[in-house]
Amino acid sequence: MIIVHHLNNSRSQRVLWMLEELGLEYEIRRYRRDPKTLLAPPELCEVHPLGKAPVITDGGLTLAESGAILEYLAERHGDGRLLPAAGTPERLRYCYWMHYAEGSAMPPLLLKLVFDRLESAPMSFLLRPIARGISRRVKGGYIEPLIERHLQYMEAELGKHLWFAGEGFTAADIQMSFPLKAAISRGALDERRPRLFDFLERIHQRPAYRRAVERGGPYELPR
Repeated sequence: MIIVHHLNNSRSQRVLWMLEELGLEYEIRRYRRDPKTLLAPPELCEVHPLGKAPVITDGGLTLAESGAILEYLAERHGDGRLLPAAGTPERLRYCYWMHYAEGSAMPPLLLKLVFDRLESAPMSFLLRPIARGISRRVKGGYIEPLIERHLQYMEAELGKHLWFAGEGFTAADIQMSFPLKAAISRGALDERRPRLFDFLERIHQRPAYRRAVERGGPYELPR
């Protein structure tokens, strides 16, 4: 039995969705973020040394990192589903987007979250304008232009194919859902990117996505 160590409002929602798409049986073990720090509880360190989600156990295997988990599930349990055939252009695109999601798209969105919080963090009256000034210069000069470049790139790529890897839905689309949801939650993605909004609307209509939300519970990404 596959066990998903599921942290609320986290990337582990993607793993539940993948399992639902493949129609696999699984068990959920739930963990809650600290309401003040939003960090994962220390109990997750008992599952994996980094103490982060998602993590799955499958027999004697313990595996972390959402991209690695999705690839493992597709290759080990997918029977050819959600995975383009080896040696095809679609397989190369699939591999690219699986790594792009966390390696390129998420870092500037994480930086935006950190610097947004810096502006509202408790601090002395004298330090507050300095911190806000630094935060706004970094965001305006580097972070926000970088996010815009990535969103423009993703919008253009979805103009070439229906899904990220090609004309068929794959695990790469599950992986790419998270940075796009993060972009919305941090005010970076709006109606100027109609293809990205259409992509999100299509995945929200998938029965497996809805089942995953029902089992995992509604989630809202940190702002």
